[in-house]
Amino acid sequence: MPKNEPAPVPAQAPGTDLAAELRASDADRERVADLLRDAYAEGRLTADEHAERIGIAYAARTFGELEPLTRDLPSHPGPIRHNLTKPPLDAPAPLGPPPLPAPRAEASTMVAVFGGAARKGRWRVGSHLKAVAVFGGIEIDLTDAVFESPEVVIEAYSVFGGVEIRVPENVSLHGGGAGVFGGFEVREQTSADPHAPVVRVKGAAVFGGVEARPRRGKALKEWVRRRLDG
Repeated sequence: MPKNEPAPVPAQAPGTDLAAELRASDADRERVADLLRDAYAEGRLTADEHAERIGIAYAARTFGELEPLTRDLPSHPGPIRHNLTKPPLDAPAPLGPPPLPAPRAEASTMVAVFGGAARKGRWRVGSHLKAVAVFGGIEIDLTDAVFESPEVVIEAYSVFGGVEIRVPENVSLHGGGAGVFGGFEVREQTSADPHAPVVRVKGAAVFGGVEARPRRGKALKEWVRRRLDG
């Protein structure tokens, strides 16, 4: 019986771009679709052009079919395949995530009168913070803050208003206050790490509310002990 011969590999036609014939993944198609949505939002594409190109993008099988869809958009310079293909195995490893922005310096007092105030994101929290809400609301989010002290004392006072405090789930939270025709609630917890920062909340709520609790799923990554030890 004749031996099974391997199927011949089709010869490359002159001028064929093999990179354009590479198969695109669902993630590749979605990236192109995101670029087209941005272009439509910026007014670079009409509604009909956007709809047409989105349809082609999701039906595309290769990079060669995706490339023309963003070639005339300044938001995506260069061949699309160079941005969508994976790096070669021998490519140098990335140096790591970009450095975080410097934490913001904030005042140690927050006041909201007939309005609102919020403090969140990457900001520097010292050893003491005072929040006063009168016919207003204050939000204090420590989940991404940079702790500059192993212990933070927050004085919270609410008069016909509210103060909401959120802390990382892996720090200790203690305290309590007075509630006069209002509520003052601190959901206390003690971290398993004895070196974890401690947040203490005290104050009063009059015809208002103060609430302090951990935010599940948000953990402090930069421990105070590491910062103090250098």
